[in-house]
Amino acid sequence: MIYVFKTSVQTENEVRLLKPLLDNALAKIDWNFDLEDCDRILRADTPLENPERIVEILNQKGFACEELD
Repeated sequence: MIYVFKTSVQTENEVRLLKPLLDNALAKIDWNFDLEDCDRILRADTPLENPERIVEILNQKGFACEELD
C-alpha cells in the first residue's frame, strides 16, 4: 500500500539524516520525498498496516509529519 505524508522536511541534508532511520525501520520498502511539492511529500510503499510508525520516526527527529488521505 502507498501512504502519503505531509512533512516539514525541507532539504536533501534532512533527507540524508532520516535515510538510515527510515531504511532501518521500514526495511525492504520504497520511500521518497518530493521536496518541490508545497507539502514536502513523503511517499512510502509498504505492507505496513501501521503508518503511524513513519510519523513517529519523523516526529522523534523534530519534523512534522501527518498522513494524507
